[in-house]
Amino acid sequence: MTDQTMLVRAALFRDRWSTNGDRTGIRRQSTQMTVEQLKKLEILKDLKDSVLEELIPDISVAQWEPGAMLFEEGSYLDLAFYIVEGDVDLFLQKHEGAAGPIFNTRQLTARDIADARQQVPQSPQSAGAVPASPSSPEQFTYLSTMDFDLARGTTQRLTKGDIFGEIGALNGWPQSVTARAATLTTLVQIRLPALRKLKRAATGFKAHVDRVYRERTLLHHLRTTPPLRGCSEMALEALARKVELRSLEPNEPLTREGETADAVYLVRSGFLKLSQSLGAGDLVVTYVSKGMTIGEVEALIDGVVNWQVSTVAAGYCEVVRIDVADFLELVRAHPAVEARLWESTVARIKEAGFTRKNPERAELIEFALARGLAQGNSILVMDLDVCTRCDDCVRGCASTHEGRPRFVREGERFGNFLVPRSCFHCEDPVCLIGCPTGAIRRTNVGEVIAIDDALCIGCGSCADNCPYDAIVMHDTGTVWPEHALPERLRGEERLVASKCDLCHDSDAGPACVNSCPHACAFRVSSLDEFDALLRGETPAHALLRGETRADGQ
Repeated sequence: MTDQTMLVRAALFRDRWSTNGDRTGIRRQSTQMTVEQLKKLEILKDLKDSVLEELIPDISVAQWEPGAMLFEEGSYLDLAFYIVEGDVDLFLQKHEGAAGPIFNTRQLTARDIADARQQVPQSPQSAGAVPASPSSPEQFTYLSTMDFDLARGTTQRLTKGDIFGEIGALNGWPQSVTARAATLTTLVQIRLPALRKLKRAATGFKAHVDRVYRERTLLHHLRTTPPLRGCSEMALEALARKVELRSLEPNEPLTREGETADAVYLVRSGFLKLSQSLGAGDLVVTYVSKGMTIGEVEALIDGVVNWQVSTVAAGYCEVVRIDVADFLELVRAHPAVEARLWESTVARIKEAGFTRKNPERAELIEFALARGLAQGNSILVMDLDVCTRCDDCVRGCASTHEGRPRFVREGERFGNFLVPRSCFHCEDPVCLIGCPTGAIRRTNVGEVIAIDDALCIGCGSCADNCPYDAIVMHDTGTVWPEHALPERLRGEERLVASKCDLCHDSDAGPACVNSCPHACAFRVSSLDEFDALLRGETPAHALLRGETRADGQ
């Protein structure tokens, strides 16, 4: 490796960890480490040099001051932490009750979600109890911070050899506890790309992550999964001991149409794309995401022994495999659960049939998965057959936000509709990861995610993280004052990150929609709503095209 290459890599490393280093409480942040230095870390010592070389950009060592907050509950992290020296305390400070997995609310009813979140019993023993400290350096204990059952007012102490945060990072779940350095603490910080490589390359690491998920999170996940709500605690405990955990790479197949269907799969994270053969090709019929299942059609219908669909991971995906015999034993012991599953099974069959008759629906699903629409809770779409490109939508947005528009009237096209570069307010908002000041946050108004200009330091972390280019950096025309922190900002041009906030603090609703003089801008919250627009089935579209209902309205 040339000196110039080493300098470039070192600069890229500093940039990658710069927002982390700006966080209050970090006394010292490591420079880029070498393979030999990584080998000295107990958790990495058995890995091949070629694997360690790949991990270098995504591993850092930081020393945290006593009392420093590592993260708060509700935070989204792309980091796991391994304690080299010192102690970390976990506790609750914000929310009542245990956190639950975030389900795909577009494909589940409101009743499903409400019932599932109400059915979170307190286990007789804390699911988050951490085993005693390792008796030797070769032993690790792992802590899942998702669904961590920690009583309010109590503190859990982690020590040398403990790993925490990895389950939330790998699954895209918010942290449900707050972590604080109890002493001067040295932590190995492992970013998500390195975590995924470790799961593939280090058998022991994957086994530990799966074990802690099984011990501390799996049962809670089964309890709160809408398709399984109503099952007895004893039955779920028995099931939890039998299931298999699987991790899928992007485009990795899970099932193949025509092969023996021997399992039901529960999605922990990510998206699965389901397709059926049609002529010489395949037709995408639907997709599923966290909290949803596949395989119940094949399991419940007598005489159906082969997979009716081929399933492929759309991105990284984690699933729970339930043997079909164990699944049938569970649901048949719970008639109400079986009846509800039959309802979803019939709906799945109808959806597949509709898609086969309407191939454009398959194109929409492919488009949604590729462009991120499947993640969105509020997606701005514009009918180009009606739009005159007057830009009143942009001007309306700008006038509502002190002259700075929060979206760009450019983007992807599907049919006669444009999907501008406007925040989707995602189910799993990766833009929240890594903000050093907490400027970007959920507003607790629906699924709205907004940026507080007063807290934003213009680091660009959220813009870099957004996979859909929906966050842009704006120059305020000012510079940072001499007392600004961190010090590197002083005298620099002041930038702020800007994104759609759905005009959540206005009673009038989104200005982009309300300012359109031709009623061609819409906000949709699901693919079904977008599909309805494409087919011209909404009342607004019917009136726009000069159609009227039979009752004259």
